[in-house]
Amino acid sequence: MKIIALLASAAFALFAQSPADWVETARKGPASTEMKERAAKLTAATQVQVWRQDYLFLATAPNPVTVSIDLQPPAALAAVDTTHWMLLRKMRTGVLHQYQFYTDGKPLGNRGDAIGYNPDSYPQPGVPHGKLSEQMTITSKLYDGMKANYWVYASAGVDPQVPSALMVWQDGQNLVRDFSPMRLIPVTDNLVHQGLLPPIVHVMIQPGTSPDGKAMRSIEYDTVSNRYARFLMEEVLPEVEKMYKLRQDGYSRAIAGESSGGICAFNAAWYVPDKFARVHSAVGSFTSIQWRSRENNDGGNVYPFMVRKEPKRNIRVWMSDGADDLENNHGSWPMQNIQMANSLKFREYDFHFRFGTAAHGGAQAALDLPESLVWLWRDYDPKQTSQEFAMDPAEKEKPFFRVSITNRDAW
Repeated sequence: MKIIALLASAAFALFAQSPADWVETARKGPASTEMKERAAKLTAATQVQVWRQDYLFLATAPNPVTVSIDLQPPAALAAVDTTHWMLLRKMRTGVLHQYQFYTDGKPLGNRGDAIGYNPDSYPQPGVPHGKLSEQMTITSKLYDGMKANYWVYASAGVDPQVPSALMVWQDGQNLVRDFSPMRLIPVTDNLVHQGLLPPIVHVMIQPGTSPDGKAMRSIEYDTVSNRYARFLMEEVLPEVEKMYKLRQDGYSRAIAGESSGGICAFNAAWYVPDKFARVHSAVGSFTSIQWRSRENNDGGNVYPFMVRKEPKRNIRVWMSDGADDLENNHGSWPMQNIQMANSLKFREYDFHFRFGTAAHGGAQAALDLPESLVWLWRDYDPKQTSQEFAMDPAEKEKPFFRVSITNRDAW
């Protein structure tokens, strides 16, 4: 899982720069001084910048590079200098575009998904912007001195003295810029302005580090227990409430994450549904990462069965995953997410499952974010403190999810 964390950090660094600036520079052509100066600072093997219908494919390699987009024959990238290459194309928005770079006849980097963001994922004129805090750090007693950074974003309409709706996001370091891959801040601004999302406080938490320098992400996120939920409720949120008053009812609280952060979000709601009743899980790691049989530690792989057999929780769940998600010694991410979706359906939970073709990462979640947040917070009434979540009648009429083999013979 260290690779996933490194990829997330690389994406965060990349999107710290404005995609609009990248595209505007690319329009001047690969031979322009501006493009050469910008490209000279690149070190990542591959990357894609998207601004509306413009998709900029960039690569760093000593030899010519091509890219296959949506499984089409590879197209050549133009040389910017001796080691940097570019291709600027107009393509559809509202979808993911699968891509794979090549050099010397071999793949360069991993297969990826370029995100065709919808309009609500871009800053819109006349839409009020909220307030982002500086980076803050908490030292945990529950995690034996672990230090974790966090940020707080209060949307327009939040009154610090009036309890607000809350959404907690894992891997928060990847979300704190307007043009982060998820585009959480502009999506929030737009939806609040349209009245589709209540004025809300986002708490974005970075995985912690133990006193001896050990990364705590998997221990925090993948462990099946109430420890992380307690960390939020007993240590993090009391600090946030020194800045903004928060609603205490689970009806007014959501929790979200990707990968291990996705199971972490479900885990918190499973153990304390009265404090977190809305779940946003993308490419959730419902696998055996923290399974330790000799220590009697459950892993996330048990959740599909716990959902079917344990008392039903009053929670609402949005899930997404893709057919090209991970397969490794911890398990199968696509199969486990399908199992989770079928278990939620079996017990008639209020859930939605988006299953596409994407690889591991936040691409599908980022594309869907305006839709998923509206779905998750639909019919929210600040005058209420509870609601009995029920499966949509349209979902009841649908069959269970079934799989078919599409990339090889079935025998």
